[in-house]
Amino acid sequence: MFYRTAGVMALYLIPGFAQQAGPPAHDHSKMAGQGAHSMPSMNHGSNTNEAGAYLMNMASGTSLNPESWPMPMLASRSGSWNFMFMGQAFLMDTQQSGARGGDKFFAPNWFMGSAERSLGRGSIMLQTMFSLDPATVTNRSYPLLFQTGETAFGKPLVDAQHPHDLFMNLGVHYARPLGKSSMLQLYYAPVGDPALGPVAFPHRASAAELPQASLGHHWQDSTHIAANVATVAIKHKWLRLEASGFHGTEPDENRWNIDWGAMNSYSGRVSVFPGKNWMGQFSMGKLIAPEPYEEGDVVRTTASLHYTRPAAKGNAWSTSLIWGRNRKTASGHGAAERHLNSYLLETLVPLSPKNFITGRAELVDKDELFDAERPFRIGAYTAGYTRDVAVSKYLVAGLGANVTTYALPEALKSSYGNHPWGVSVYARFRLKPEE
Repeated sequence: MFYRTAGVMALYLIPGFAQQAGPPAHDHSKMAGQGAHSMPSMNHGSNTNEAGAYLMNMASGTSLNPESWPMPMLASRSGSWNFMFMGQAFLMDTQQSGARGGDKFFAPNWFMGSAERSLGRGSIMLQTMFSLDPATVTNRSYPLLFQTGETAFGKPLVDAQHPHDLFMNLGVHYARPLGKSSMLQLYYAPVGDPALGPVAFPHRASAAELPQASLGHHWQDSTHIAANVATVAIKHKWLRLEASGFHGTEPDENRWNIDWGAMNSYSGRVSVFPGKNWMGQFSMGKLIAPEPYEEGDVVRTTASLHYTRPAAKGNAWSTSLIWGRNRKTASGHGAAERHLNSYLLETLVPLSPKNFITGRAELVDKDELFDAERPFRIGAYTAGYTRDVAVSKYLVAGLGANVTTYALPEALKSSYGNHPWGVSVYARFRLKPEE
């Protein structure tokens, strides 16, 4: 398969990957005060300090899953550098009901690489994340009933989800301890993830077996690909405070480039880590002209709670509860502000080391389904199952399917039908850490 070959080849682009080190010299799971996860195959040895262990657990930009999540990553060391690589790809077919539904075969995917080394008492980390979606999601979108946000061929996307950009993250981190229980973190990225919202759905522990985007993506985590991002963070014991500046307009439909712009938007995030299995965040941000086809700015507010309990064979039960709210500022004569909410409950349960069930329930206020911009509250309920069917040294493959049903107002049933639905079947390929 293409993804199997590409994934293995990518590993050997990491210097010294074949020089895999022996057992770890430190138990990073004991460094909970510094925000380290329990990381299988994290063979850093003695050249990883506290700041390095902290940095190597960033999910996207400066976002974090719960500390206990066993990150499915490959790790190696070359000289003073520690390397991490993660990746996931789906071969997916979607069938959806009604005149506004669609059918498509496509392949969403993402890959991530990091390189970290000590720098005095601190550490520096180079982070990259990219996706081949521009090539594997044809015609600039895939069908997803009631989804909105961004454009394709000059028109706003409705009942469709946009692909990710080739460059999802190109950033540099620096972290340094400030005393015994505090950590300073600095982050800059030409394209990256500001301190706004929970971990984005492609990298969220509870969404690992759900290939399609959440309907609340543009209420909760759409800024995970932003340009000209700068963030400063202070973590003290169980509390972290962050502030970011970034370019607020979301990427255009040319998915191969970096959509550079002035640092005109800002955000702040407060995160708490009451225990290794728990993390929560509250964040707010002002986004200047986030949608290129729609006038006005957006004030986004999010809150989320995430839970992970490790299970056998590097798996984990992970659950997320997320709220996101967009306050669209008034624009044009007679326009009024609009307050739109989204709610999500999502879980991934390993029934056994090879069998997984997933669930996602959402309520989202959608105001872009029709030209009138009238908001409609949509319910979406997804249940799925995945089974691992093949395991090699570096890859684990699974087969799965999920079904989504929708609840909608009476006014929409003439367009969508009384009981709209969607079915997706897929093969999933994930890079596998050595046991």
